[in-house]
Amino acid sequence: MKTFLPFILSMAIFGTIGVVIRPIELASSKRAFWSSLIGSIFLSIILLLMKKRIHFTFIFRHAGILLLSAIALSGNWIFLYQSYDYTSISNATLAYYFAPVFVLLLAPFLLKEAWTVKKVLCIIIALFGMILIVGASFNSIMDEQLGLLYGFAATAFYATLMLVNKFILEIDKLELTVIQLTLAAIVLGIYVSLTDVFHIAMLNTQTFPFIFILGVVNTGIGFWLFFIGMDGLKGQSIAMLSYVDPLVAIVIFVWLLHEPMTIAQLMGAVLLLGSTLISELKFKKRI
Repeated sequence: MKTFLPFILSMAIFGTIGVVIRPIELASSKRAFWSSLIGSIFLSIILLLMKKRIHFTFIFRHAGILLLSAIALSGNWIFLYQSYDYTSISNATLAYYFAPVFVLLLAPFLLKEAWTVKKVLCIIIALFGMILIVGASFNSIMDEQLGLLYGFAATAFYATLMLVNKFILEIDKLELTVIQLTLAAIVLGIYVSLTDVFHIAMLNTQTFPFIFILGVVNTGIGFWLFFIGMDGLKGQSIAMLSYVDPLVAIVIFVWLLHEPMTIAQLMGAVLLLGSTLISELKFKKRI
């Protein structure tokens, strides 16, 4: 129970990102920069309090793949935050959770992991579920369509991050997160400086509280609780509890904020989330 609670809390925190993002009147790249910067500072403090340290030899030895993971994380956040501006947050969250399907599709080619009958069936069901979700939106206004496209772009970057992280071994996960967030802040800082006017005055009294919550709570505390909980959980428990995130998002934005969601989209959500969950679970054969 001690490990279940932190992990569930982390998923619930991740599920509220959309409601924190909406009031922040900054470009998605700037939101991503501040969240990664503040989150990396917070987690660095946690790392020091836990008497852990950053292994710089590891960073130099794996500089290329760490930079690639930071770029993937940066792109993931930019497009995810952008999707929240155009479509309902429930739709953006569901599009984002298509990432495991991308990983399943690419696993045989990049990770040399063979497809099984169960995985192929889960991919087909997930695709059908996503068609139900997307179908209703693509009959609606252009903003909804654009929002879903941004959501799929975020999904592609997130799937890339998931695949890249499978090649990064022999390092503490919290330390890896601090490194990736710090590198992402550097990448995003350079990107924002090259593409837009950038100064701290953009953080006015209305914007700063939400940026602070996004960085400290949704990024820093969220990841911290995630790793505390993950250390004591088995793989199947992690897979099952990970779906607290989209469920919290759907409950908040459909039932509390009254965002529209059709029956077809709800059925699509069940098929998508259910199939990706089943694909990660291992069932014992009964004799």
